[in-house]
Amino acid sequence: MNRSMIRYILGAVLCLEGVFLVLPLLVGLFCGERSSIAFLISALICLLLGGLMIWKKPKSNVFYAAEGFVTVSISWIALSFFGALPFWISGEIPNFADALFEAISGFTTTGATILTDVEVMSSCCLIWRSFTHWIGGMGVLVFVLAVFPMGGGNVVFLMKAESTGPSVEKLVPRVKNTALILYGVYTALTVAEILLLAVTGMPLFDAVNMGFATAGTGGFGVLNSSAADYSSLHQVILTVFMILFGVNFNIYYLLLCRRAKDIWHSEELKTYFGIILASGLLIAYNIRHIFPNPLEALKHSFFQVASIMTTTGFATADFDKWPTFSCVILVLLMFCGACAGSTGGGMKVSRILIMIKTAVKELFTIKHPHGVRTLKIDGRVVEHETIRSVNTFVVFYAMLYAVSLLLVSLDNFDFTTSFTAVAATVNNIGPGLSLVGPTGNFSIFSVFSKAVLMFDMLAGRLELIPMMALFSPMIWRKDR
Repeated sequence: MNRSMIRYILGAVLCLEGVFLVLPLLVGLFCGERSSIAFLISALICLLLGGLMIWKKPKSNVFYAAEGFVTVSISWIALSFFGALPFWISGEIPNFADALFEAISGFTTTGATILTDVEVMSSCCLIWRSFTHWIGGMGVLVFVLAVFPMGGGNVVFLMKAESTGPSVEKLVPRVKNTALILYGVYTALTVAEILLLAVTGMPLFDAVNMGFATAGTGGFGVLNSSAADYSSLHQVILTVFMILFGVNFNIYYLLLCRRAKDIWHSEELKTYFGIILASGLLIAYNIRHIFPNPLEALKHSFFQVASIMTTTGFATADFDKWPTFSCVILVLLMFCGACAGSTGGGMKVSRILIMIKTAVKELFTIKHPHGVRTLKIDGRVVEHETIRSVNTFVVFYAMLYAVSLLLVSLDNFDFTTSFTAVAATVNNIGPGLSLVGPTGNFSIFSVFSKAVLMFDMLAGRLELIPMMALFSPMIWRKDR
């Protein structure tokens, strides 16, 4: 275990967080808000601690999978802890446990909140909430790889530990260039959305916040009504960009390289859009009696399907009051999630595809025990290591979900509330149903349950294994 390298990367993360805190600080100073001092203090703490940790460079850059998992987990915990300081120091969230919950929900792009009234928050705190989505969407370690010199080590393990999906591929030979490409596309899409929202009449402050929240597929808004009070045009723009940010970012790289033909071979992309289309039409038909205008039913249906499947969590209506059929579809979409390599959460469409094809292969084996059938995605054979990682993910997922549901149920809320609260946090959705629906929040839970849900948010964002690795003695053992 290369502890000096872990320390160095953690210091780099804290330094970056100190720089990120400058944005809400400037917003607070511009608006003349007293809360801005909290961001100044937090930024100085991050820069001081981070500077001390990177002052001495590690003697060895050797970096393996174990270091990657541990570094990513500790970095996200530290990022959330120090990201909660401004909320707590400013007094806008006086309970530190609640401040930490809000920060973890922000960085993991979950969007579950303990706030009952977001409109009383200062502008600097609101922009920080949304900005944490943007930081966490693509991954802070990916940003570190893009801006910090880390040559000589196998730092691709950092990207593998933080990125979403069953497998991670480098777009170009150098990891640093891959990180730069990813953040370039991410930033361009974010700016495009903000500009579109602003030029179509949304206040600039709202447009920036909604742009950050959509890009990270997080869902923190600046209005208590989420996205319900914005115009139909703005809701359509948000729907389109939620879907775009749920796409595997490798697709955008192929577009940049003018390799559009390769895109049409993507089974995951076809399945992703197919699920959105089918779910949107089914729900629109099911809620036609709630919205007499068919176009309104379609708009709300596709907005909510896009919001839940991409794990963004915005709402234009109280879907908790929709028919059971529609609610069941939305709950299923919570588990499905977006594409691998996107900013969305959930199990990912690619994993669903692999699991379905594995099941079909097993049925084929029963019929033809001596037959040979390979599992293919996009015409390429899926490696055994990838199938094994998917199976491992499902086992850990089921175990974490079951234990979390059991622990959260100690608060004695109704089953729908407890079940969907865990689903909303493990899958990084935000809202659930019943008491944690689009008009509710997570302030009702005890400190213990909030701690469980905070762990679920971190585990869900990091695809479970990195967080589980922290509790494995063999990971910390000095074998090398």
